[in-house]
Amino acid sequence: MGARRLIGRHVERIWGVRELPSGFATPAPAAGPIGEIWFEDSGGPGAADESELLVKYLFTSERLSVQVHPGDEAARARGHKRGKDEAWYILAAEPGAAIGLGLVRPVSAEALRAAALDGGIGALLDWRKIAAGDFLYSPAGTIHAIGPGLALIEIQQNLDLTYRLYDYGRGRELHLEEALAVADRGPWTPPSRPREIAPGRTELAAGAFVLERWQGGGEAREGALVIPLGPGGTIDGQALEAGTVWRVEGGAAIAGADVLVAFSTGSS
Repeated sequence: MGARRLIGRHVERIWGVRELPSGFATPAPAAGPIGEIWFEDSGGPGAADESELLVKYLFTSERLSVQVHPGDEAARARGHKRGKDEAWYILAAEPGAAIGLGLVRPVSAEALRAAALDGGIGALLDWRKIAAGDFLYSPAGTIHAIGPGLALIEIQQNLDLTYRLYDYGRGRELHLEEALAVADRGPWTPPSRPREIAPGRTELAAGAFVLERWQGGGEAREGALVIPLGPGGTIDGQALEAGTVWRVEGGAAIAGADVLVAFSTGSS
């Protein structure tokens, strides 16, 4: 029984920020913009960390690329263990901040290819205004782009594989053929809708993984990831703080907390 606090690792991104919010370690003076903080057990993607799920904090000052991730079947066909569903809980959003999620209408593969090549794909994305406290689940295959001015928690299947369709002329590699092969060329469809499953416990989404919000307490299962949304409360008697991530080992009691709890649908 117990819970273990995971270590955060800064990841530089061209769309990241120079100053992190309070509560996060200050980047080294020579560091580039920090776009992500990864919370891993050990090693890195494809190395020692074999966890089903991965939690990141994202901080954006520019748009991310227009991109898509493969599902389980397509990823396994290329030698990976799993695909990549992901979900976002918004911590802070500047006025006008938005996420493009899915397309505004169904399009043919030929039309999507042309839009990716000439930049028209930005107008095909369904841009949704975002505010703190919002939640979105993006199944694998969903074309998406996260906009600037956001701080968010990303929960995802543990796969570091992104196919870029368009990158605003920033010169990074694109993966047009791979993206077209796995993309859903239409509007976003969430796998489920939020629902209350017990007092103080809301299931936000159930897809390749389940994500819940607990406001109060409960017994977290083996392998669950627990992400505090603010200070206060305990896990296995240890104080919870915002900006941390915990892995449950054998079960752990959560008390007096406001947390996200994520677990793979394969978890017992």
